[in-house]
Amino acid sequence: MFALPWVAIFLAAPTTWLSAIRWLSLGLLILGYGAALANGQLGFQAAIPVALLLLAAYAVRSNRKMHVQYIGHALFIVLAIALSMHWLPGFHNPRVIGPERFTPDAVPFTMYLNLDKPLIGFWLLLVLPWIRPQHELRASLISGIGGLVVTTAACLAVAALLGLVTWAPKWPSVSWLWLLNNLLLVTFTEEALLRGYLQGGLSRLLKQRPYGDALALCAAAVSFGLLHISGGWQWLVVGTVAGIGYGLAYRFGGLQAAVLAHFGLNVLHFFLFTYPTLQPAGHS
Repeated sequence: MFALPWVAIFLAAPTTWLSAIRWLSLGLLILGYGAALANGQLGFQAAIPVALLLLAAYAVRSNRKMHVQYIGHALFIVLAIALSMHWLPGFHNPRVIGPERFTPDAVPFTMYLNLDKPLIGFWLLLVLPWIRPQHELRASLISGIGGLVVTTAACLAVAALLGLVTWAPKWPSVSWLWLLNNLLLVTFTEEALLRGYLQGGLSRLLKQRPYGDALALCAAAVSFGLLHISGGWQWLVVGTVAGIGYGLAYRFGGLQAAVLAHFGLNVLHFFLFTYPTLQPAGHS
């Protein structure tokens, strides 16, 4: 089975190294990618990035020499970029929505069930436990809900002022599919990478520097904004504002708080406002 190499490397680790959330992630990984392999949605070429991810996982372990760890992280970063941009062969991501207009004034929306990008989030969760700093449930909920409320208000206000969205309540027939995809394959992966890995990693590197946490948060927020640059400078602004909100949720409530804030904003955007964005004037 396609995912079996993951089992060998992680079952060899100490029992305490694998938390319940990692066992759940490993189970989802095996089931999901095993089904994709059986359905012909994975080609043999997909084994190459998987093997390289395993190599990176071996290299970044804390008992390796520092230069080996650096090489492992560099390899992971290159793979993360390539997987997120869908540059690597072997992944036959099925189109499950669209192109479809959810409202007459919206840009047509297309959605694929991506099999490449989620590998980033699974790798991070399974290999680097420090991306999930421990917080009490109450602190995570407060930070996540607080981040959701503040970030949603700021982002949707800015998006409306820039002419990107307008009030448009709806319940499309594909809503449940969109919800599952956005939570498991989009929000979780983006937050694990940008908040857990980038912001969390920079915070660890800059912990002795003044304003290290703030610099790490801003770097992750700007990076998140740049992911939206294809939609124009307006979405870069909105994405950066969102990244600041998610970064604050992560800082005070951990990865689960950042995922809650991010997913909550996406849900409100999808169901209550133009999605994904208003059709520019003069376009049909």
